[in-house]
Amino acid sequence: MPNIKSAEKRVQLSKVYAARNKADKSELKTVLKKFDTAVAEGSRSEAESAYKVAVKTVDKAAVKGLIHKKNAANKKSALDKKLNAME
Repeated sequence: MPNIKSAEKRVQLSKVYAARNKADKSELKTVLKKFDTAVAEGSRSEAESAYKVAVKTVDKAAVKGLIHKKNAANKKSALDKKLNAME
């Protein structure tokens, strides 16, 4: 336990930031799963709408620093491949 008041504040803030990061990562995973299920169902229109949301969410995660920008690029590339493979 920290003895200094500013250190106590940092501990509290780090808990808040960790909870926020966890929620944001969970949201990212949920959006990616929704896209995968839309592709698995074979509905092109649903997959395209889920694709737009997924790409936007991945970009936001990269800007926030949740994932590395190259990891985001790899995820978007994989989404592109899955969407283009649909027919």
